[in-house]
Amino acid sequence: MLAQGARRRSDFPADSTPANRHSGIVRVRRARPDDAVAIAHVHVRSWQSAYRGLVPQEYLDGLDPERRRQMWERVLATDGWPRSGTLVAENDDGVVAFAHVGPSRDDDAEGTVGELSAIYALSTVWGTGVGRALMAEALRTLAGAGYAEATLWVLDTNERARRFYEAAGWRPDGAVKVDSTRGFPLAEVRYRRAMDAGVTAG
Repeated sequence: MLAQGARRRSDFPADSTPANRHSGIVRVRRARPDDAVAIAHVHVRSWQSAYRGLVPQEYLDGLDPERRRQMWERVLATDGWPRSGTLVAENDDGVVAFAHVGPSRDDDAEGTVGELSAIYALSTVWGTGVGRALMAEALRTLAGAGYAEATLWVLDTNERARRFYEAAGWRPDGAVKVDSTRGFPLAEVRYRRAMDAGVTAG
């Protein structure tokens, strides 16, 4: 899932957050530079699963994990934790999901607004609790960095992602945009969520 599109410190240790035992997750933790390959794999495979039928198939077929690896190496090398950064969710198979948080990139945002700019999971762990655990830690990270609220952008036709966000307390705030940076238009809607006491309590 993509938030088309980070931070009170978690009640769990900074590097290791236990997750739902029934989900099969070992932990949710802050990403390290050596996670770039695994994150790139999740990024590409999740796009190819989640966006089939929503974006041109030719684009999905052309996604390259190696190019994404190079991008993620740069992102992880410039981590501005705790104001921005990347989280990964692992199970016995390794990294199966990731999220990226940071300050909002929107022109109308104040400094107290963070952004969930991406959250992706391999289709093999959809519905297992991985996404919920990762979302919970992303929200704690945003709250821990002092953001009062956060936003995300999602493809307007991605009903599965929108249900997931709404279940986590996000709501559309009325903002829309069309992203044509990939050579085809993607209509997106913005969601917003307050960093309330329930988030910081973990």
